[in-house]
Amino acid sequence: MSAFNHAAKLPSRVRKGVTHAFRNSFNRNRTVMMARTIRVVPVVATLLVVTTAVAQQAKLEAFRRTTLQTVDYPPGYETVSVIAELPSGSCTGRHTHPGAESAYVLEGEAVVKFDGKPDLILKAGQPLHFGPDVVHNVCNSSGGLFKALAHYIVEKGKPLASPAP
Repeated sequence: MSAFNHAAKLPSRVRKGVTHAFRNSFNRNRTVMMARTIRVVPVVATLLVVTTAVAQQAKLEAFRRTTLQTVDYPPGYETVSVIAELPSGSCTGRHTHPGAESAYVLEGEAVVKFDGKPDLILKAGQPLHFGPDVVHNVCNSSGGLFKALAHYIVEKGKPLASPAP
């Protein structure tokens, strides 16, 4: 027999007491759950913010350009030579360069993804060239480090690369 059927057979004042006790129990449980939720939500929010910050920092540290030299040539421009390194499984993120990029793959394998063009597969020993403002994303598809010697010819005062919109 269910509690409700049993309560229906009790005298009226007892039924009211049972109903009142049931309501109080329900309200008490709801209050406890609300208090727990109020304590848990800030913890979860903090963890989410920290995890996002760590992931962004890891992404920033994943791709690295080490400048070897910068030469003021041709007039009004700089030629910047770098070693670009990209760990296995990571990508540079969609970006552009304000000038030409010419590179030679030293080790590893990567896929270059372009907006509106077929992907380009790069392997050690291959050269590559991008014109100014070409949106691209380089993703390391090898099991090891992807490494290239790259040269950028950019207008003085402009950044070497900018995130693509």
